[in-house]
Amino acid sequence: MLGLVVPAVLSGLTTGAIYALVALGLTLIYGVLHIINFAHGSLLMAALYTALFMNLRLGLDPYVALPVVVAIFFCAGYLLQRYVIDTFSHGRDANILLATLALSIIIDNGALYLFTSNTRTIDVPYAFEMVEIGPAFIPLPKLVAFLAALVFAALLWLLMRHTRLGAAIRAVAIEKRGAELMGIDVKHTYAMCFGIGTACVAAAACLLLPTFYVTPQVGYAFVLVAFTTVVLGGMGSLGGALVAGLFLGVVEALCGLFLGETLGQIGIFAAFILTLLFRPAGLFAPRVA
Repeated sequence: MLGLVVPAVLSGLTTGAIYALVALGLTLIYGVLHIINFAHGSLLMAALYTALFMNLRLGLDPYVALPVVVAIFFCAGYLLQRYVIDTFSHGRDANILLATLALSIIIDNGALYLFTSNTRTIDVPYAFEMVEIGPAFIPLPKLVAFLAALVFAALLWLLMRHTRLGAAIRAVAIEKRGAELMGIDVKHTYAMCFGIGTACVAAAACLLLPTFYVTPQVGYAFVLVAFTTVVLGGMGSLGGALVAGLFLGVVEALCGLFLGETLGQIGIFAAFILTLLFRPAGLFAPRVA
């Protein structure tokens, strides 16, 4: 039995790292803007298509394209927040929710119109390469994704703790009016935060692509898990999102092992329900970083 459980746990950790990376962007946006970004899954899908066509048209490996895709989606996230979401919300949280929901609908249907509902994949030479770790054989792309997700989480933590931008983000998250009085450009900080969150999603897309498929609906499954990760880790806690993502990956893998692969995500939503029942604030105290 141990020979089955250990590989499942290791595989779950690699999957959970991607969940965590997607959730880091979502929880950062929530921690500062205090809204749920309904367009998060749609932006993940758009980033997957971007990396896909960079591979098909330009011959760029997803890992090579990662810095370019991250830069593109950081700029896209900044512009969306600064000139679309902020413009149409008029400072009201309810309007922000509606604006992100509208963006999600537009992006999803635009992708469906342009690319149809056909499933697309890419072929990379290392897709089926395995790395032996103890009793387990882990696909090389999943191991790369795990390590890269940890690196991105560390970089995000350093940004939040040791840069002027990070200090501004934390100040705005704690007290918006006080931050304005101290000379912080709140609108710019909001847009930077949204851009960073979108960049995290773009990075996750490039790490996913070598072993995953792309359709206009692909973001739905990930955004549901991301919301669960954010709640489990504590709304607004970056460290909590990272740990919760890894935990949920292991839960999914173990449920898949004992209940069958198609029922693997039952454990994720069971953990979500239990967290709401017994620890509504999440496993970690709500904070920005």
